[in-house]
Amino acid sequence: MTAVYEIDTWPWLEGLSRRYGRTVTLGDVPGEVWDDITSTNAVWLMGVWERSPAGLAIAQANEGLQREFRNALPDLSEEDVVGSPYCIRRYEVDHHLGGQEGLRKAREELKKRGQKLILDYVPNHVAPDHPAITEYPDWFINGTPDDLANNPTDWFKAGDRIIAHGRDPYFPPWPDVAQLNAFSPGLRKATVETLKNIAEQCDGVRVDMAMLMFNDIFARTWGEHAGPKPAQEFWPGVIQSLPADFLLIAEAYWDTEWTLQQQGFHLCYDKRLYDRLAHEDANAVRAHLRADRAYQDRLIRFTENHDEPRAAAALGPRNRAAAVAIATLPGATLWHDGQFEGRRVKLPVFLGRYPDEPVDEELRAFYRKLAETRINTGDWHLLDTHDVLAWTWQNGDDRHLVVINFAGSTARTRVRAPWFSDGQDRRLTDLLDGRVFDRDGAELAAEGLYVELPPWGFHVLAS
Repeated sequence: MTAVYEIDTWPWLEGLSRRYGRTVTLGDVPGEVWDDITSTNAVWLMGVWERSPAGLAIAQANEGLQREFRNALPDLSEEDVVGSPYCIRRYEVDHHLGGQEGLRKAREELKKRGQKLILDYVPNHVAPDHPAITEYPDWFINGTPDDLANNPTDWFKAGDRIIAHGRDPYFPPWPDVAQLNAFSPGLRKATVETLKNIAEQCDGVRVDMAMLMFNDIFARTWGEHAGPKPAQEFWPGVIQSLPADFLLIAEAYWDTEWTLQQQGFHLCYDKRLYDRLAHEDANAVRAHLRADRAYQDRLIRFTENHDEPRAAAALGPRNRAAAVAIATLPGATLWHDGQFEGRRVKLPVFLGRYPDEPVDEELRAFYRKLAETRINTGDWHLLDTHDVLAWTWQNGDDRHLVVINFAGSTARTRVRAPWFSDGQDRRLTDLLDGRVFDRDGAELAAEGLYVELPPWGFHVLAS
């Protein structure tokens, strides 16, 4: 199954430049750095596209954002604010990062190591200085002078047009972006052409807020400003025009995952599992995992990404247990650069430099061992347990049992793997810490495996 490693490209390259004492761009990342992330089979270089000078100026003038920036980076300088990677002026690789040639070389390095390259696509909005605003204004949500006068934070003037700022239906508009119109035939055609161009440069895209383009959601968000609802949904027509092997990952919320899968996305965010791992108990997690296997195979699980708090800070004692869960469940896994090292500061995407943080060497060793322990192929079976989370994998003669005490107290219980019924003596080896357990087959068949785990403890056992 797919394991994706997300890299926040600008601050990552800045960190490498400091580490090596020279300017490092995508085209000259040292081979040892690429070698260091080969425990995954896809790398998502988040934020390679050209950032907007207009969007940067808005960010620099926004007092709320400036406070957020200083909270993350107390020694903030003006040069550290580089603009949002989701305020895209053009889908061309930012020259600061190495340009198109730099990206090409980075892709070659990843390909040598058997890894796919994933980039971003933002369907809902572009920068306020994107060339299309003046060249193709009908691709955007247009308003009236009255709209601008009555809601000046929701609209802006572009030439002789009034254009909406981008938004989702539950939050105020984003002041640094212009809202595209999902109902515009011209925009739908342009989306196909843009994605075809991107597909020549990488192996897949992570699509930002993909569900915002659903006809019903878009109509509810924009009403009469969007115009008549098309007969066809946005994504099916776009996706069928793309190469069949081009990986499409949807950022998805509001229980839209299944619909996005039906419309052609290969993988969708499992945000609900994240919320349950971060805030709820084993029963809530287990209930979530009772979904159909075909559906689960097309979810991408995570405990951290650039939108969520750092797992080391947010998940506390449950951090490792949650990581074991996402790494050993059906579906894909998403890891985030800095997660293995135990970074605790969530960096605003506008910033081009990480704060200095100590590396948690013990945590890094754990994550690397876990990332290398790829067992989520074959037949998966969720076990009927009450005190712990438990599931098994069987792929030919390879058999694995995962047991997680997802609670803050010691768990003592019995776990029955399907193959224990044969009565054979078993040697069970924990793949994460190397411990070996020899167990009597008759006891396993009659009573199951006795497990005693400390709070938030776990086993990943090979049988």
